[in-house]
Amino acid sequence: MSLYKIRVADLENILEQDEIDLKVLRSFCFNGIPDCNGFRALCWKLLLGYLNPKKSTWPAKLTKQRELYKQFVKEMVISPGEQDGPECIDHPLSDGPESNWSTFFRDNEVLLQIDKDVRRLCPDISFFQQATEFPCEFVKERERKLHVRVAPTTLSSANVERKGVGMTKINLITKRATESYEAMDAGQEAHWEVVERILFLYAKLNPGQGYVQGMNEIIGPIYYVFASDPHLEYRRYAEADCFFCFTALMSEIRDFFIKTLDESEGGIKGMMAKLSNLLHEQDAEVWERLRDQELYPQYYSFRWLTLLLSQEFPLPDVLRIWDSVFADDKRYDFLIKICCAMILLLREQILENDFANNVKLLQNFPLMDINLVLRKATCLD
Repeated sequence: MSLYKIRVADLENILEQDEIDLKVLRSFCFNGIPDCNGFRALCWKLLLGYLNPKKSTWPAKLTKQRELYKQFVKEMVISPGEQDGPECIDHPLSDGPESNWSTFFRDNEVLLQIDKDVRRLCPDISFFQQATEFPCEFVKERERKLHVRVAPTTLSSANVERKGVGMTKINLITKRATESYEAMDAGQEAHWEVVERILFLYAKLNPGQGYVQGMNEIIGPIYYVFASDPHLEYRRYAEADCFFCFTALMSEIRDFFIKTLDESEGGIKGMMAKLSNLLHEQDAEVWERLRDQELYPQYYSFRWLTLLLSQEFPLPDVLRIWDSVFADDKRYDFLIKICCAMILLLREQILENDFANNVKLLQNFPLMDINLVLRKATCLD
């Protein structure tokens, strides 16, 4: 029997238990989840706390959460004029603080940035341009689709000021980039349109944080895994399940995206300082080379850390990285170790290169066997 088949059998044994041993599951997943039978989708739901280790609780939990998400869509995606009764006196021109229409137009300012970002998700694969099997029942008509609310022909330009978030404004545009994905006809939805709705609802339900550019790159791999599940019932509810798992993940890394927390230990500057310290411990010569060139971690590792390396590797490698990160008890400490391993594996080039070439090297990490990177990270103290 091959090693792969042995691992599949071992994971099946772990997941067959009435109460899954999370410690055993974490240990297994840290070394990579077999890419078959929907194992990754199920394990991520367990590792991110969406599913309880007791399997008997799953049906009730999933039914409750999926119904809750359905309510979110009904209440927050459909335009005010469609959900108000005939007795409602709210008017599109009303600018009062209680006006549904006033909120609707403010939401559109954030929605435009989300729309722009999700139209370019994972351009190296065609998945997000393809149609979902399960378009949302409430927005099958074209007029109810979120992207229609921010169609270029209806917008001019504006700035959105945000409080305490890394992004300070959104530039509304009248012309989209030619490489962005196209929307589908009425009755169909592309996967990027589904992701757009999830992010819009997340922004609505988390007004203290809202939407920040880069969140699309974090939700993309999660949605891809869930929407590719071979089990029909899980695939049918990929949107709702992805929303709650993304929300759980963001609750852990939200400090990366909130500007006022940059200086905190869990903030992005604190994370970059930990990376710099670890690099100094592991290879003082490389650390000094980068210091002498004034090539500080913010020049290359800001994106690595905030986006969980989703932009540095091809999608299959990102999924493998996240298996280990999600499985680790101190998952963001291990993320720092991966980043340090990436630098150490470029040691000879870094020591030879000048500033310009080192910036280019670190900002465009070269293709490399991801297992080599992870093995190196695992060996770091």
